[in-house]
Amino acid sequence: MNSNTPMILAPAGNTNSFLAAIAAGTDAIYCGLKIFSARMEADNFSIEELSRLAALAHSKQIKLYIAFNSIIKESEQEKVFKILTKLCRFVKFDALIVQDLAMIPLAKKAGFKKEFHVSTLGNCTFPKGLGAAKKAGFSRVVLPREFNIDEIKEMAQNTPDDMALEVFIHGALCYSISGRCYWSSWFGGKSALRGRCVQPCRRIYEQKDKKKRHFSCMDFSADVLVKVLKQIPKVTTWKIEGRKKSPHYVYYTVKAYKLLRDDPAQKKQALSYLDYAMGRQFSHYNLLSQRVQNPLDHTSETGSGLFLGRVKNPGEPYFNTQEELFSGDLLRIGYEENEFHDIQKVTRAIPKKGKFYLSKRSKFKIKKGTPVFIIDRRGPELASLIKGLESELERIEKIQVRPVLDSPVSRVRPAKQTSSKKKPVELLVSRGKHNPNKNYSGNHRGDTGMWISSNAYGNKPPGRTWLWLDPLVFPGEENICRSYVDKAVKKGTKNFVLNAFWQIGLFKNPKNLNLWAGPFCNITNSMTVNLMKAHGFSGAIVSPELDKETFLSLPGTSDLPLGVVTHANWPLAVSRIISPDLTPGQMFQSPKGEGAWVSKSNNIYYTYPNWPLDLSAQKEELQKAGYSVFVSLRENIPKSVKIKSRPGLWNWNLKLL
Repeated sequence: MNSNTPMILAPAGNTNSFLAAIAAGTDAIYCGLKIFSARMEADNFSIEELSRLAALAHSKQIKLYIAFNSIIKESEQEKVFKILTKLCRFVKFDALIVQDLAMIPLAKKAGFKKEFHVSTLGNCTFPKGLGAAKKAGFSRVVLPREFNIDEIKEMAQNTPDDMALEVFIHGALCYSISGRCYWSSWFGGKSALRGRCVQPCRRIYEQKDKKKRHFSCMDFSADVLVKVLKQIPKVTTWKIEGRKKSPHYVYYTVKAYKLLRDDPAQKKQALSYLDYAMGRQFSHYNLLSQRVQNPLDHTSETGSGLFLGRVKNPGEPYFNTQEELFSGDLLRIGYEENEFHDIQKVTRAIPKKGKFYLSKRSKFKIKKGTPVFIIDRRGPELASLIKGLESELERIEKIQVRPVLDSPVSRVRPAKQTSSKKKPVELLVSRGKHNPNKNYSGNHRGDTGMWISSNAYGNKPPGRTWLWLDPLVFPGEENICRSYVDKAVKKGTKNFVLNAFWQIGLFKNPKNLNLWAGPFCNITNSMTVNLMKAHGFSGAIVSPELDKETFLSLPGTSDLPLGVVTHANWPLAVSRIISPDLTPGQMFQSPKGEGAWVSKSNNIYYTYPNWPLDLSAQKEELQKAGYSVFVSLRENIPKSVKIKSRPGLWNWNLKLL
C-alpha cells in the first residue's frame, strides 16, 4: 500500500466480526475489552481471545488498536492498571484509543510504549487543540463525525508534524456530538461516556401531539466522497463505525471502501456492497458544506439493521419481506425499547415479497405495524472465509493470563479540610446579557460567570467575571474565540473555565491566569486532575454525573482545588442539528412523560430536561470533603416550559455505570 494511501480501520465487537474484517482485507482493526470500552453492549473480548486474534492479524500485516475509551472513576484506577499490564504482557497491539487523560500515565506504568490516539469522545474539535493533544502525548486525533470537508482540511493544515488524523467514513450517527451526551446517564445512570448508552435518542418523543423519532439519525456514509478525503495528506485513516454490528456488515463495508479507495471506477459495485451491508438509510450529513443533509430529516425507519417490512395480523403475525431471506439470517422484531422486542432466526429461504410468519413464543403480543429488520446474514462466501480463518486461529497457541500482583497506582492522602476562615467560592453562571438573578430565586452575593460565546461573543465581561468557554469550539470559531480571550486578558480578566482539555491551546500564557477545567471536561478521577495541573490548570470542576462515592473521594487525592456543580440546567445532549419537525423553546415529552426542550446558542443545540440538577442539600457534605468552588449554571428558560419540582440528584445515590 502506498504511504499516502489512507488505511481502512474496521470495527470488531466479537470474534466472527474480527475474522470478517481480516477476510475483507482491512488494514487495521479496532476493538475493546469486556470492560472500559465505549461499546459495552458489544460482546467484546477477553485478553486470552485478543492475544490469539492479534497474532493472526499481525501475521497478515494488519494493525490492532485497543479502544480503552471509557472515563475512569477514582476507585477503578488500580483495576485499569492491572488490565493494561496484562494487555501489554500478553497482547501485541499497536495503539490505545482513549478519552480519559489518566490512561496515559496508567498505560506507561503498565509498560505500554506505542501510540495513544484521542477518541472522538475526547472532543478535540479545533486546530489549536491539536498542539495541546500532541503535548499531552497523543500521535493521532479521531475527528468528530459532525465535521465537513472544509473543517477537516483546516484541521489537517494545522496538524503538527509526527501527528495524524482519523476520520469516520461510515456507520451510525449519534444525535449528540461525541463526548457531549448525558441523556442515558440522566435517565438511569448508564453513562454514554462509559459505553453504557441505552440510546434514549432513538425513542419516540411527542411535541404538540406530534409523535416522532425526533432525535433518531440516519446512518452516515461518505461513499464516493472519500475521493476528496483521499487528497488530504494528514488524514491517514478511514474509520468504519460498528462494534455492535454483524460480521456481514463489517465484511461488506470494508470491501466497499477498499474498492472506492483503490479502484474508484468500480464505484457501482462498491455502492452495492454498502446497500447489502444491512445498515440504516444513509446520509452524507455535513460532509459537503454546500449541500448539507440533515440526518434527522427522514421518513425512513432508523432501527439498526436493514428494514424488511411491517408486521401484519398480530394474531398470526407475518410480514412481506422487501428482501430475499436465507436460512440462518437473523431478524429483529421491533425496536429495542419495545417490550415485545425479539430476535428470530430464519430457518428456510423466503423469496423477495414473500410471507414470513413470526414465532409466537414471545410472552408479549406483537403489535400490527411493528417494523422488522435483518441484523445478520452469513452468506456462503463469508462463511467459507471465516471457517478458513478459524482453522488458522486454532493453530495459534493459547495463553494463560496470570493475575497482576504489583500495583503502584494507589496514592491516598489525608482528605483536605476547607479552612473555616476562607469561605468557598459561590459561582453563578448565566448566558446572554449578564444578569445573574434571571431564573434564579434569591440574591446571589458570590462570584459571577458568563459563557463568552453569548451574543456572538459580543458581551463585554465585567472585571471579576469568570469567563466560560463553550463545550464545543469548531474550526471556524477558533479565531473569534481566541481574539475574545486575548482582549479579555489584556483588560485584566484572570478567571477562565475551559470545557475541553484542548482549550488550553487557546491561551498564550496560561501560567499567568486562573484557568479551571470545567464540568464538560468529564473529570472523574484524581490522576486526570493532577495531569491538568501539570499542563497549567489552576483548578478543576469535576463531572456532575458522578455518584456520591466518587464525588467524596476525589478531593483527598487531587493536587488541585476542586469545584462541583450543585445546581444547573444541565443538558441531556449537545448537538449540531435539530429535527425539522421540532420547535425550539417548546416542551416535548418522552414515552414515560419526562419533559425537555431544545435551545439554540452559538449555532449549537442544547436539549434540557425540565427539572434541574440539584445537589444543594449535599453542599455541606461536599465542602467537608474538600470542595472549594460551588457552581450554579442558569439558562434562559422559555416561557412555555414548566420546570418540575422533583429530585435532581442525578447519580448521587446510584452507582454510575
